[in-house]
Amino acid sequence: MLFSFPRVPRAMAAVALVAAAAVQAADQPLTELPYTPGLDVRSMDTSASPCEDFYQYACGGWMKNNPIPPDQARWDVYAKLADENKRFLWGLLDGLSKQAEGRSVPQQQIGDLFASCMNEARVDEAGAKPLTPWLDRIQGLKSVGDVPALLAALHLATANGGLFFNLDQGQDFSDSTRVIAFVGAGGLSLPDRDYYLQNDARMRAIRADYLTHVARMMELAGSAPEAARREAAVVLQIETALARPQLTRVQQRDPHMLHHKMDRRALQRLTPRFAWDSYLGELGLGDVREFNVNEPAFLKALDQQLRTRSLADIKSYLRWHLVHAMAPQLAAPFFQENFAFFGKALRGIPEPSPRWRQCVTLVDHELGDALGQEFVRRTFSPEQKQKTERMTRQIEDAMAAEIKSLDWMSAPTKEKALEKLSTIVNKIGYPDRWRDYGAVRIARDDLAGNVERTTQFEVRRQLAKIGKPLDRGEWGMTPPTVNAYYNAQMNDINFPAGVLQPPLFDPKMDDGPNYGNTGGTIGHELTHGFDDEGRQFDAQGNLKNWWATKDEKAFNERTKCLTDQYATYTIVDDIKINSKLTLGEDLADLGGLVLALIAWKTEMAGQPMNTEREGFTPIQRFFIGFAQWACENARPEELRINAKIEPHSPGRYRVNGLVVNMPEFEQAFSCKPGQPMAPVKRCRVW
Repeated sequence: MLFSFPRVPRAMAAVALVAAAAVQAADQPLTELPYTPGLDVRSMDTSASPCEDFYQYACGGWMKNNPIPPDQARWDVYAKLADENKRFLWGLLDGLSKQAEGRSVPQQQIGDLFASCMNEARVDEAGAKPLTPWLDRIQGLKSVGDVPALLAALHLATANGGLFFNLDQGQDFSDSTRVIAFVGAGGLSLPDRDYYLQNDARMRAIRADYLTHVARMMELAGSAPEAARREAAVVLQIETALARPQLTRVQQRDPHMLHHKMDRRALQRLTPRFAWDSYLGELGLGDVREFNVNEPAFLKALDQQLRTRSLADIKSYLRWHLVHAMAPQLAAPFFQENFAFFGKALRGIPEPSPRWRQCVTLVDHELGDALGQEFVRRTFSPEQKQKTERMTRQIEDAMAAEIKSLDWMSAPTKEKALEKLSTIVNKIGYPDRWRDYGAVRIARDDLAGNVERTTQFEVRRQLAKIGKPLDRGEWGMTPPTVNAYYNAQMNDINFPAGVLQPPLFDPKMDDGPNYGNTGGTIGHELTHGFDDEGRQFDAQGNLKNWWATKDEKAFNERTKCLTDQYATYTIVDDIKINSKLTLGEDLADLGGLVLALIAWKTEMAGQPMNTEREGFTPIQRFFIGFAQWACENARPEELRINAKIEPHSPGRYRVNGLVVNMPEFEQAFSCKPGQPMAPVKRCRVW
C-alpha cells in the first residue's frame, strides 16, 4: 500500500541513450540497447558556474539537445532509457508476434497480445461493439439495489476503472503478516480532488472542457447529443460530491489517517444503500469479514449519492466510467477523443504516442512477468546483479554507521532503527518466481477481450490473497521498468533490471558516477524506511511507534528545515512546491546522496583523489554523475498537474536542493561561502 516511486512519476506510470532528434527520426525497433556513459560531458553546460547553478552546469547540454517529443508531457533521462527499453521490447515482440512455430506459452501470449494491439484495422472495425454487453447490463438495472452485483463485475473487468470506490488487498497496518481487504476512495476521472473543488479561472475552464469531453464520449457510445450533455452534467455532479470528502494528497501521506479497520457490519452501517453481501459474493469474497476502510467519510458521501440520485443518474455515471476505462482499447474515434482531453488539453501533449509504444506498454502492464523474462534474459547479466547487490550492502553499511553516530537520537531508538535496517530485503533485477499466465486466453484478433481477460486474471489474483499468508516475494514493478521503490509494509527495496542499465548504472564507468547515480538511488530507497512516513513502520512492517518522544521531536525539527527550504522553490508560473507533499521524497533524496557519498569514499579508500578524468576529479565526477540522472524538460501543463499530485520535486531542485546541503560539494568545486550552491545554513537529517 505504501510504495515509493522515487525518481519518475507513476505515469503513471510511467515513464536514452541517444539524442532525442535521432530517437524520433529513427522510429524503429532495436535489436540491442545502445550505450550512453554514466557521465556524459555532452550533457553538460560548462559555461555555467557549478557554484551558481549546478543543475544547469550538469544538465544544460542535455536540456538543450533533448526537446520534449510530441507524444510526451515531459522528457528526462529516465524517460529516454524507458524509451530505449521499449524500442528493444518492440523488436522482441514484433518478432514473437510473427513467429509461427517454436514459441513457448508465455512467448505466444505476449506475441499475440502485441499483435492484437497492433491490428488497428481490426480494432476500428469492432467500433463500439466491445462496450455493448456492458452497456446493455447497465441499462438493464432495475433498481439501485442491483448496482452492487454489476459493480463487482465492472471492477473485475476494468480493475476498478474509477467506478465509485476501489477494492483491493493489502497488509494489515497493525499486523503485516496478514493480508486483508482494503476499501479505498475513488470515483473520479480528473487528476485530483482539487480539480473539482478549486474555483479559480483555470480550474473552471478545465471543468468546462471536461463536460464537453464527457458529452462527446457519451455520443460515441450511442447517446443522443442532448442526452449526452445531460449525462455529462450528472457525471460532474456525482464526481464533485465524491471528491469533496476525500483526503488531500498531504493527508494521505499519514498512514494513521488511512487506518480504519472494521468488520462487515460496521462497513455496511457506513453505506446502508450499498449491499456489500451482493458485491462481495459476486467477487467470490463472501466469507471476508475484515476490512480496512481508508476514508470512512468518503463511503458516507457515496451512500448519500446512492440514496439521493435517481437510477438514471447512476446509470449515466456507470456508462461514463465504463467508456472512459475502455477507451484506449476502442476504435480510433474513442481513442482520439480520450487523448484530446486527457493528453492534449490537460497535459499539453501535442500528439499521441505511436501505436507500437502504446502496445509495448500494454503488454508490459498486462503480462509483465512474461515479457520481463524475455527482457532479463537478453539485457541483465549475473555480473550486473552482483555489482548492484554489493553496492547495496555498502550503502546499508553506511546507513548503519550514520545511525550509530547520530547525536540527536537516543540509544533505544537507535537499536530499533538498526533492527529495521538489518531486516530490509533487497530485491534486485527480477523476482525469484515468475508469474504463470497460462490460464489467460489471448486471441490475436480481440484486443478488448484480451485486456478484459488479463485484467480479470490480475484482479482475481490480487483479491485471492485476502486471508492468505503474505507472499514476501511479490514485486510491485515489472522487470523492464525504469524505476525503483521501497515498500514500508514489506520493508523491502526493489530495483528492476530496467533501471540498472546505462546511463543510470554503467558497468564500463568509473565508480564516481555509478555511486552518485545508482548509489544515490539505493540510498534514496533505503532512506524511505526512515522518512516521515516510512519511519512510522517497524522492522516487521507494522504501523507502530518505535521512537522515543524526544527523538521524534528532534527528527521533526530537522525535517522542518527541508520543508522550509523547498517551499521557497517555484515550479511554474507562481506555483511553489508543496513541500509537505514532497517531504518524504526530499528526505530520501538528501539521505540517498549522503549515504552514496559515504559508500563511495569507502570504495575509494587508498586510491588517489586528485587525478582527473575528462577534466574532472573523482569527487566532481561523483556529483556530476549524481546530477545527470535528473536532467529533464517538462511542459508547463504537466508541471501544473504535478504541483498538485506529484510527491517528487522537479529535477532542478532534486539536484540544487541537495548540493546546497552538502559541504563536500562546496569543497569539490571550490565554491565560496554565500554563493547560491554554498549557503550558510544547511539541512541534515540522516
